[in-house]
Amino acid sequence: MTRPILLSIGFVLALSGAAQAACYADYKAKQDKPLRLHYGVAEITGRCTEDAAERALRPRLDAAGWTLLNVVSVFDEDGLKERKASAGNFYLRY
Repeated sequence: MTRPILLSIGFVLALSGAAQAACYADYKAKQDKPLRLHYGVAEITGRCTEDAAERALRPRLDAAGWTLLNVVSVFDEDGLKERKASAGNFYLRY
């Protein structure tokens, strides 16, 4: 009897771990006066969608004086390495 319960618990924990997989978004932002633009990469918690990334990034960037222009894409950790050089100082900054 305890074995099926333990298996069920293990299965649920495995699924919850998969749901918590790392999610990242690359985005474009700007500042005015003077005009400054940047491309960045940020870690996103929660759902891994462009809409969720936009909701997460907008207040982070606003707090630092940046305006989110758009979320380019969302991706997992496999996409980090190829974007690091392009993001420069804005790699995982916000």
